[in-house]
Amino acid sequence: MEFRLTDEQRMIVETVGKFVTNELDPHADEVERLDAIPPQLARSIREKAIEAGLYAANMPVETGGGGLDAVSLTLVERELGKTGLALQMLVARPSNILEACEGEQRTRYLLPAVRGERHDCLAMTEPGAGSDVRSMRTRAVRVADGSGNSGDDAGGYVLNGTKHFISHADMADFAIVFAATGTEETPRGTKNLITAFLVDLDTPGVEVRRGSGCVSHRGYHQCELTFTDVPLPAGQRLGEEGEGFALMGRWLGASRLQVAATSIGRARRVLDLTLEWAAGREQFGQPVGRFQGVSFPLADMATELEAAELLTLRAAWKHDQGTMTDRDAAMAKLYASELLGRITDQAVQTFGGMGLMAELPIERYWRDARVERIWDGTSEIQRHIISRSLLRPLGA
Repeated sequence: MEFRLTDEQRMIVETVGKFVTNELDPHADEVERLDAIPPQLARSIREKAIEAGLYAANMPVETGGGGLDAVSLTLVERELGKTGLALQMLVARPSNILEACEGEQRTRYLLPAVRGERHDCLAMTEPGAGSDVRSMRTRAVRVADGSGNSGDDAGGYVLNGTKHFISHADMADFAIVFAATGTEETPRGTKNLITAFLVDLDTPGVEVRRGSGCVSHRGYHQCELTFTDVPLPAGQRLGEEGEGFALMGRWLGASRLQVAATSIGRARRVLDLTLEWAAGREQFGQPVGRFQGVSFPLADMATELEAAELLTLRAAWKHDQGTMTDRDAAMAKLYASELLGRITDQAVQTFGGMGLMAELPIERYWRDARVERIWDGTSEIQRHIISRSLLRPLGA
């Protein structure tokens, strides 16, 4: 097996690392204090990211994106993960679901998103439908045109419903909204047929509200979206009717790799800080790192971190070969996100009381780590995906 990075990948890691150090990290304390990114700062960082060629690195070259392969993108996300998420997300990755745009959708949504002129958010989760996506209640009902024709190329839809836990909707121009457009019979009963829509957030009937405050990732807000009799022309349907679930699955694989990679980046930053503390903090006349109660957990942290990174890079490599399965992405997301939780918790223990003080960044990383095991599919969902893939071939 070949573990060496290419010259291009080494250059990418170095470029992104310097961008994090010079352009993002200096603002981390301010974002934490304000629980917001000042608009002027957000614009400045985006402009610098575009100038540096880091913006929309995940999108195809023919759309104006960076066209990076999955392994290179994983390395990018690992480096970006070393800073706060609110700042990290300014070096944007438009949702790869937008690659399904056709015709006018490309000029109205896809290309402006790649250029950084418009920003998307993904509206999937609902108050009563989190992991059980197919039970969503948001509905898009077909309406006929003036002649009474309600065929695929005529009329449109009326959208009603509520979404919550929608990341950065307060900074987005449009949402990729998943809604039920019908039902189908399955071996497990009647299930909703899901369709994706492109919805401008300034459309009449759309309301965006900040959600409840969250202990994780200050400055990166989750929002609630309410749709009340929102008119949607048929041209704003993304993909075919009833195929939104397939589009969603395409996004979730890339998204889970992103969570895994950023978790690894944060875990590495926390380990570095913990090593510095263990080497410099003295008790009983020697560095605390010499005590086995501190040094052995450090060894475990470093070992598990290497394992998580290899697991994630392997999934990314398989993605580039066209062989990545849902299980591969689930394993990477599960292990890396839970590793981050273990490492940040052990870091607090090593720092002692100071680990919980706002003067040091450890408590911030500890708080931020908790959400990674929940969004983009909980740890329980990942375990379900993994165990199902093991048992199904045996008929269970």
